[in-house]
Amino acid sequence: MGPRRLLPLLSTLALLVVACGTTGSSTTPGGSSATATCATAPDVRAAPAGWAPPASAPPLVPYLVTNAISCGKARILFLYLDAANKVASAPDRTAKVAFYDLGRDPSKVVATADGSFVWTIQDERGMYVVDVDLPEAGTWGAEFTTEAPGSLPETSRLTLTVLDAQTAIAVGQKAPASKTPTAADVGGDLSKISTDKAPDPAFYQTSVADALAAHKPFMLVFATPKFCTSQQCGPTLDHFKPIAAANPAVTFINVEPYQLKIVDGSLQPVLDANNQLQATAITDEWGLLSEPWIFAVDRNGVVQGSYEVTITPTELDAILPVISAGG
Repeated sequence: MGPRRLLPLLSTLALLVVACGTTGSSTTPGGSSATATCATAPDVRAAPAGWAPPASAPPLVPYLVTNAISCGKARILFLYLDAANKVASAPDRTAKVAFYDLGRDPSKVVATADGSFVWTIQDERGMYVVDVDLPEAGTWGAEFTTEAPGSLPETSRLTLTVLDAQTAIAVGQKAPASKTPTAADVGGDLSKISTDKAPDPAFYQTSVADALAAHKPFMLVFATPKFCTSQQCGPTLDHFKPIAAANPAVTFINVEPYQLKIVDGSLQPVLDANNQLQATAITDEWGLLSEPWIFAVDRNGVVQGSYEVTITPTELDAILPVISAGG
């Protein structure tokens, strides 16, 4: 399989997962079938009662940001869009999700989770993170309930496909020994390996391969400030700069997820035949289907945390001691 195009955050509302479908074995970015890690529920060929699309759009629509949801412990990102397709997520708006295994019993709640709000672009755009255990693959239903101050609760539903295996490198797996570009590779000229307008040199001192060899805990940030169509990658990378400064015992590494080349003195994308961005071999090595993405790896080279788009303060406070201690 040739180079892939990643799915940038919020690149189009067409990415909203609403269709029921079957789930077979997952396919890794390299094209091979991933080993299933759970059973698959019976096929859902038609929307069960209560799960068909509404006759008219609700005032608030839950939008799944997560591009691939797998069985087991899942971290799911979502936000709310209003009738004008503007983000309506807010720190004072609650969010709760109930999950139904539609292939088993479309009326039975299997799990519930409260959404934790996080700013992805400070004071401009935010979303919710839920952690939930989905025991098997197949077609699931998600019932979202939200309430803002001074308003009544609103509930809406959508269906989603849960895969039978992880697409990205999973928590508990060994990190690939990727030879990510460093300042030493380009004579210290960071403009040749980073599209960040104000790159932090600390993020380009050590490659993933070198960090693993030296048994250094590290956080790996896949983000391209210049070519991220959602405008999320720059804020995500900027978010980690003060974190890196405050945690010198942890190595922070930024890598551009797309193929780039120098054109007229600056990095430009290598586009495919359809003029689309192409993932790098390193991006494929980590199994990414979207960006930005953050991995937390301990001294033993084991992935202890995997975070699509961003990381919440609670998640950060929990993971830093883990990787510093070696898991």
